[in-house]
Formats: sequence, structure tokens, C-alpha cells
Amino acid sequence: MGERCAVLVIDVQNYMVGPPPGSTHAYPSACGPVAERALQRIAPLLATARAAGAPVVYTRMELRRDGSDGGVYLRKREPLQTEGWLWEGSEGAAIHASVAPQHGDIVLVKRKPSAFFGTELMSLLVDRGIDTVVVTGGSTANCVRATAVDSASYNFRTVVVEDCVFDRFEVSHLVALFDLDRQYADVRASDEVRAHLERRS
Repeated sequence: MGERCAVLVIDVQNYMVGPPPGSTHAYPSACGPVAERALQRIAPLLATARAAGAPVVYTRMELRRDGSDGGVYLRKREPLQTEGWLWEGSEGAAIHASVAPQHGDIVLVKRKPSAFFGTELMSLLVDRGIDTVVVTGGSTANCVRATAVDSASYNFRTVVVEDCVFDRFEVSHLVALFDLDRQYADVRASDEVRAHLERRS
């Protein structure tokens, strides 16, 4: 890991984690307990990052209700499309309350898997002199992987935090981590990442 880290929190939204208490919605794309366990590790990592002065950047996957900006993403996900899913302004699109953004955090809306595609993420990282991108969130084999590959392609040191990412399917999660560690990123435990951030605070 380098000297100037930014922590990305990819799509930790209700539709990815699970409905909040009292919700009348169900989310077929929710990762449930595996997501909740990851969020329990993400929260202290974010606290450490903020204390160290490292930027915390959330992404929120959100699509227009008429589907006009969904493209292939929607065509491949017809069974997942429910009323409260990831539509603009919906309950499903909201960031999960357990890791809600704090004052000074950045929230970017994205329409595609990679946090770099069609957002101002690259500009934000360059402006802050970031050399290392730390990736958390979900899902491991989809938006986390796409973001990590793009991060490495832009020559950022890239760290995927093993216990802070999640996927609905264990095999997809494990294969994605194996492949990312082999080719694009360093897969590390959150305790190791937190220790690195604390040394630079």
C-alpha cells in the first residue's frame, strides 16, 4: 500500500444488503447475512480512514425508473427488478444505515458496474494525490471486481479488503478474489489495512 489512500465503498445499498426493518419490499439481489458480516467490518475501517484523513468515497448504483439508462445491465437482470429495487429515489437505492456516509464523505451515483465509468471518481483521486485505492462493498464478482480492474488499469495501487466485500454466491466471491489478487490487486484483511492507515494518521 502507498502513502495516500482513498477508501471506496461500493454499492452498500438496501437492495444489495437487505430491506431495512419495517420494509414492505423484498430484494432478490440482496446478499443477506454475508453482506451484514462485511458491513460489520466496513464500519470500523471507515472510522479509521476518516481519523487518518483518508477520503471515503461511496458509490450508489441508481437507475431511472423508466429504465432508459440501464442498457445491458437491465436486460440481464429482469428477475431482480422489483418496485423498491435500485430505481432513483427508491428505498432499495438508499445506502444501508449501518454504514451511512458521514460529513465530509463523498457520494457518487453510478449507472454501470465500475465506479470509474461515467463518474468524477478519477478527477477526485487525482486532485487529492491518491496513489492507493482501497475497495470495499459489493458485489465481489461484479462492481467490486470491475472497479478494482479499472483502478489497476489507471495505475493506482489497488487493495481489495477481503472481509469487507461480499457476494450472493460464495464461488463467485472466492474466484473473483483469487483472480483479482493474481492479476490486479492486493487482497488484504481489514485489520492489516486499518493498521496501515493508523501508521499514516
